[in-house]
Amino acid sequence: MRRSRSAATATIALASALALAACGAPDGSGGADSASGKVEGQVVFQTWNLKANFKDYFEGLIADFEQKYPDAKVKWVDQPAEGYPEKLSADAAGGTLPDVVNVSPDLAYPLAKAGMALDLEKSAGKYRGEYLDGAWKSNEMPGMKGVYAFPWYLNTGPMFYNKELFRQAGLDPAKPPTTYDQLFRDAKSMAEKSGRKMAMLASTPSIEDFGRYGVRLMNPQGTEFTFNEPKGVELLQHYKELYEAGALDSQALTAKAESAGRKFQQQAVAMNPGSALDLENFRKEAPSLYKNIGITDAVNNTGKANMYVQGLMVNAQSEVKPAAVAFAHFVTDKKNQMAFAKEVTIFPSTKGSLDDPYFTEQDGTDATRVRVASAKSLENAVNYTPVLLSDQMKTVLRNAVARAVQGKQSPKAALDGAVAECNRLLKTG
Repeated sequence: MRRSRSAATATIALASALALAACGAPDGSGGADSASGKVEGQVVFQTWNLKANFKDYFEGLIADFEQKYPDAKVKWVDQPAEGYPEKLSADAAGGTLPDVVNVSPDLAYPLAKAGMALDLEKSAGKYRGEYLDGAWKSNEMPGMKGVYAFPWYLNTGPMFYNKELFRQAGLDPAKPPTTYDQLFRDAKSMAEKSGRKMAMLASTPSIEDFGRYGVRLMNPQGTEFTFNEPKGVELLQHYKELYEAGALDSQALTAKAESAGRKFQQQAVAMNPGSALDLENFRKEAPSLYKNIGITDAVNNTGKANMYVQGLMVNAQSEVKPAAVAFAHFVTDKKNQMAFAKEVTIFPSTKGSLDDPYFTEQDGTDATRVRVASAKSLENAVNYTPVLLSDQMKTVLRNAVARAVQGKQSPKAALDGAVAECNRLLKTG
């Protein structure tokens, strides 16, 4: 499910507004103990651009909750994607933040920091075992103890590869690379065998790649970025060598996700991440590619894929905390997450859900091929992108990577500069 928002805008807007609203407990707990008690009163529940397509699902969900808890009522409010961070800012500053709020981890962070997000480790820790460990931990916040939102739905994407290009390069199409060392080896081999006419990749490493490589991205306190540590320099040195060997497409330094996808569809590169929609497009627009498509997990050294996660945060200032916690848990329990996953291409964050035949058995369709492959990778997945990494910081990193790959700066100097600038932005933003 796509979200049209800027992480930089989200963080800056929320941080500035919440400076006025930081009236909760210093550690962000907001008086979590008061979450116990009778489930009663009206819960205001806010989602993020979901009503247009899922009205019936949510109305049924609310009716079921109200039947289970007759003394509780739920008022559903849905906000458009455009301006959602600013809406959260205004509500937080004005004291009108809903009781249960749909957030991603980067939106939850400033709310938690301001004491406006309930610490669920304290108030709802009994539910922790129901969720995938990585999903629960995705709502931990740097420099703070606790978890500040129930994990809700997850997403990820597989890596597509071109079996025919692998064959032409003398690589086994049944054994795509699974670690970065294998990727670097196979990429160089492909470039060499093809006389530099065939590249493995059309993009340079993002922050997620640094995470999957095993680089420590931030210090435990969440006060400094650390992706310039030796392992980060090592990764960037490898990409510099790939570029020099012709194993990266010539446009990789400036390529966006869309252009990298086009390169893969044109069979100019051998591997690229994607989704079920991409697979359907290949079938229609590039049948010669489609018949040779392989699907595998994204390469990593950690054994853990990357996940994107949405959550439900409980307002620590809510006057109906017991009902708010009960409702947030109800929406994100195993039964209701599974029902939502059959409405749209997302994945449940609850333990055992991904073992359901819906996520494990093929039926011959493109959507199922990708769903099964993605679900398999999510069991132990983590959210690698730090909640404090803004779009501006991502640009800083991308430019530093480009300079290093081109040989304009050493990998160490480029990453040292990027970390210094990101840390400056962290302190001033």
